[in-house]
Amino acid sequence: MCSEKPRGECPGAPPCGHPPDDREETAMHDHRKLGRELDLFDTDPLIGAGLPYWLPDGAAVRHALEEYIRTAEQRAGYRHVYSPVLGKRELYEISGHWSHYSDDMFPPMDLGGEQVVLRPSLCPHHAVIYRSRSHSYRELPLRMAELGGMYRSELSGVLGGLTRVRSIQLNDAHIFCTPDQVAEEARAALELIGAAYRALGIGAARYRLSLPGPGGKYVDDPGMWQRSTAVLTEVLDGSGVPYEAAGGEASFYGPKIDVQVADGAGRESTLSTVQIDFHQPVRFGLHYIGADGAKHRPVMVHRSIIGSVERAVAHLIEAHGGAFPAWLAPTQLVILPVSGAELPEAEAFARRCAGLGLRAGIAGPERGTLGARVREARLVPGQAVIGAREAAEGLVALRLRDGTRLDPRPADEVLARIAALVEAHSIELRS
Repeated sequence: MCSEKPRGECPGAPPCGHPPDDREETAMHDHRKLGRELDLFDTDPLIGAGLPYWLPDGAAVRHALEEYIRTAEQRAGYRHVYSPVLGKRELYEISGHWSHYSDDMFPPMDLGGEQVVLRPSLCPHHAVIYRSRSHSYRELPLRMAELGGMYRSELSGVLGGLTRVRSIQLNDAHIFCTPDQVAEEARAALELIGAAYRALGIGAARYRLSLPGPGGKYVDDPGMWQRSTAVLTEVLDGSGVPYEAAGGEASFYGPKIDVQVADGAGRESTLSTVQIDFHQPVRFGLHYIGADGAKHRPVMVHRSIIGSVERAVAHLIEAHGGAFPAWLAPTQLVILPVSGAELPEAEAFARRCAGLGLRAGIAGPERGTLGARVREARLVPGQAVIGAREAAEGLVALRLRDGTRLDPRPADEVLARIAALVEAHSIELRS
């Protein structure tokens, strides 16, 4: 299930070293303002509220983030699937979404005598995919992941930028496992989240154990809630991270670990989740064949490393003020020929960058003085200056975003260093 909270939450980014009441700094790092200034994303009334579109630089950030997640999941033993963004109403009646969550879903569409809806969650599709084949206990845990689209019927008053949208690209996964494997799978998911935060250069404001509260929005099965809560409590206690229990924040089918982040004003939102689900395996009749040859019920672990891509990018814009780690930056290296005479060498260097998969661009003398071009590229991790000497000797003088100037070095060495930092998903500007 998505970590997006259905109503009224105001998400943002972690503190960036300034006092929480520093309104000027908070406004400067507002992702809605900065994202448009940096040509990352925009909106248009003709497309609709809550439906932002991504410009090339924003798409580059999003693509880098998605590729990082896919690779991290593959290395952790996940297998990726694709599933449709539509499903029959009956699918969500079985899962329980229709009875517990329909207020946040778009209305059904009549199609060929059937009612179909835009999905609000990926987990029912993944349960059906699991059910489509027989499984032995030897196959478990089966880790199924997808970066997939889903839709929420958010009210117009809560929409804003990338944080509250109606069309969501969700980093989601569901682990089908035996009861004995649940705690270890939840713990490993929490470790994946921690590793991703380190690579992204962000931190958790707090960890929350989200439990049910009063009211009828939750599945009525006290024993199930006790079992799943006990597992997550064990995982959190074993992880050593401080956490708080919060009633009324659970999903309708089970408790969850929410990883909370905060913006410069201290406003919290949920970015990542780990959830235990005994409910949907029952609803969908899921099973595996055990060592005894009998059918047994698997447990579903829902987990999302970065939640929605939209909210994650909004968070990153605000956390870094647009100065992304090199591996995420839309332009990783800007090439600055001092004069028109060095343009051929700059173009050749740009082609070599492209051959290594680096995102590089040329800011030539037609865009102003060297100093003006350096200032214009202040958010780019590296600036490769090529003057007469560098052009003649195959060198590059590298300036870093933090103001560091490195002596001219062979172009091969400069490229190798930048490529190594990007490959390592480092948040540092140099090794």
